[in-house]
Amino acid sequence: MNAPEKILSNPLPDVQSNLDTRNLPIQRVGIKGFRHPVLVATAIGPQPSVATIEMGVGLPHHVKGTHMSRFIEVFQNHDKPLEMASLHSLMRAMLDRLEASDGFIAIELPYFIRKSAPVSGVSSLMDYQAKWQAQRQDGKDRLSLQVVVPVTSLCPCSKNISDYGAHNQRSHVTITVESQQAVTPEQLIRIAESAASCELWGLLKRPDEKYVTERAYDNPKFVEDLVRDMALMLAANPQFTGFTVESENFESIHNHSAYARIDHGSRLQS
Repeated sequence: MNAPEKILSNPLPDVQSNLDTRNLPIQRVGIKGFRHPVLVATAIGPQPSVATIEMGVGLPHHVKGTHMSRFIEVFQNHDKPLEMASLHSLMRAMLDRLEASDGFIAIELPYFIRKSAPVSGVSSLMDYQAKWQAQRQDGKDRLSLQVVVPVTSLCPCSKNISDYGAHNQRSHVTITVESQQAVTPEQLIRIAESAASCELWGLLKRPDEKYVTERAYDNPKFVEDLVRDMALMLAANPQFTGFTVESENFESIHNHSAYARIDHGSRLQS
């Protein structure tokens, strides 16, 4: 008998499954900061990326511990490109494998879109941050998608009081939506960029720089304007059952940021 056969014939004790007498359930226990290559479903086909993953389940009061290795097994056995539907099936697989009724999954990764510059048409990749979340609690499933979109915002007050010029800044716009239907990062990115003074591109030529400078100047936005305009667009879409919009403007004339946030019916726990 070789060594592997000896191990199989003499299984080690499963300490995690022992009885715990402290009578304290744990709402979420699992893994966090796990990185793994993934494929993401996009309009032009699966896109490779590297994700940072959190997976957890609820632990009953009488069970000593969960089986941490099973989270890795479940994720590595899930070979479907990431999207809302596959996230839902990953949640079911995790709950079945961990024998749990409540669970949580968060998958965050850089997401790239190829864009053409507004005047020259030169093509380049623009990176965004995307995060999918799934939660099962009390028999109810909640799914969400979050994108962080860098944009340009130009101050209306600065434009109004200055004889020439106006200060502008890069802003990070964060949109988080809850939906039981398919939602793509592109949908949310379009909303964020359309609400900004101007969107960003990875590569610009001189005619493009002229365009984005003048576009921002003609379209000034306070941080309050950004979140209100996005909230109106999201509220008009019945696909979204809840949402949160945030904007952090990294001020060019202050050593602090301006920030605004609107919550509308969002119940997903982060």
